[in-house]
Amino acid sequence: MAEEYDAVFVGAGHNALAAAVHLASRGWSVGVFEKNETAGGACRTEEATLPGFRHDLYATNLGLFAGSPFFAEHGAALAGHGLALVPAEDCFASPTPSGRWFGVSKDIEKTAARAAALSAADGERWRAMFATFPAEAPHLFGLLGSPMSWRSLGRLGWTAWRAKGARGSLDLARLLTASPREFLEREFEAPEIRAALAAWGMHLDFAPDIAGGALFPYLEGMADQANGMVIGKGGADTIIRAMVARIAELGGRVATGAEVTAIRHRFGKADGIRLADGTEVAAKRAVVAGVAPGALVDRLLGDSNGSGDAGFDSGARKFRHGPGTMMIHLALSALPDWSAGEGLKRFLYVHLAPDLDMMAVAYAQAMAGLLPTAPLIVVGQQTAVDPSRAPAGQHTLWVQVRMVPGIIRGDAAGTIAATDWAEAGEAYADRVIDIIEAYAPGTRTKILGRYVETPADLERRNPNLVGGDSIAGSHHLSQNFLFRPMPGWARWRTPVERLYLIGASTWPGGGLGAGSGYMLARELAGR
Repeated sequence: MAEEYDAVFVGAGHNALAAAVHLASRGWSVGVFEKNETAGGACRTEEATLPGFRHDLYATNLGLFAGSPFFAEHGAALAGHGLALVPAEDCFASPTPSGRWFGVSKDIEKTAARAAALSAADGERWRAMFATFPAEAPHLFGLLGSPMSWRSLGRLGWTAWRAKGARGSLDLARLLTASPREFLEREFEAPEIRAALAAWGMHLDFAPDIAGGALFPYLEGMADQANGMVIGKGGADTIIRAMVARIAELGGRVATGAEVTAIRHRFGKADGIRLADGTEVAAKRAVVAGVAPGALVDRLLGDSNGSGDAGFDSGARKFRHGPGTMMIHLALSALPDWSAGEGLKRFLYVHLAPDLDMMAVAYAQAMAGLLPTAPLIVVGQQTAVDPSRAPAGQHTLWVQVRMVPGIIRGDAAGTIAATDWAEAGEAYADRVIDIIEAYAPGTRTKILGRYVETPADLERRNPNLVGGDSIAGSHHLSQNFLFRPMPGWARWRTPVERLYLIGASTWPGGGLGAGSGYMLARELAGR
């Protein structure tokens, strides 16, 4: 007899698992099917370099997860299955070649003093901005945590207008549409502060001069100032293992090594899936796909002429992915000795990008298909916060390179001739290590093991990361909010009845916030 569930999930990314947890807690039978041997999608932790060194291969920051409505409802149950979080008081910092640096710590006095040391006016501005954050946060997080419908947007707009008045509402709209450069140059004098915050725009495909990118530097800076950061004890996969265990406890199933090759749909209604081994799995109430839009129509619905809606299918195929990302994981005998100061060893993140112009150039080079001369380098020092991830006295280093091209057309520096990532990857990783070495001399001598994943490797591991796009789709204004993944389809529906699309390619986008999975599950379950 074929398997049958109320809801069947294609892919076991964290959004799918969150949705399955919620539906199962409401009495739905759920089956989650994942082609890889491990659940989690872009949330994976492995001993990638040497035994005993646990590396978050992709996503690492669990702040969105810990602050999510999903965690507020289900966190206690997940803790019973081993979910454990570690707070980081010193969140992120950006040194410059001159040795000057700025960093955000949860202690407002420390952060404001660093800002004041660079600019007295900036020290006061930081305090003032943080003082107003509690009044701004409900509107911004309310927007990011709401389904994208005209009704919800109207309600949010009315609430903001009543609380803030016309002028305050216009200021909020200005923030949502401003570029990082416009916002940061208006607010701060010191280039070090501007660079430290602008780096967060690059995390979501917003170079300094792209409209709509100001929100993310603002939110990251203020939220980290208010709450600090959070990572998973022993690895980010603590959330994945806990959700898988919770689903099993509630009677559901998470099957790995089970590739879905087709979504069954007849008479305009989805009723199940087909696995690579020919197994048929029936879905009585919903099929939920955690895949990129193009893969949904071409791979999973392709044998039935797509969704049946030519406009939807065209939009899915034209869904725009951002530039690529490279990951370098290092096992170290000791943390880097940062030239800017010993204090940088305490920070979870160290961004290597001295100014906005450097980020703008790196982004433009990557978008042109060139290996950037000097990309933004995000150095994660997880073992400074969670020593359990490495043998005693030793460390891991999580190095994320933003941005790089998915397809190489050349090298902006003119020193790497290869245009295939299989050949260029290690050489480009050497360039990245050279840049780290310039900020922290002697780092290379501390390397015990190295593991590199190029954009091609990221896509091979997870087809949703097209071209190595680690956020599964650009967040530019034309593909965000009501337009994510495409105009008219921001509520996780598809033209096929009972078929839903979730994941980072859908609203509210990238990050480990469980937003799309939880919001859809609440709608399906009615609460």
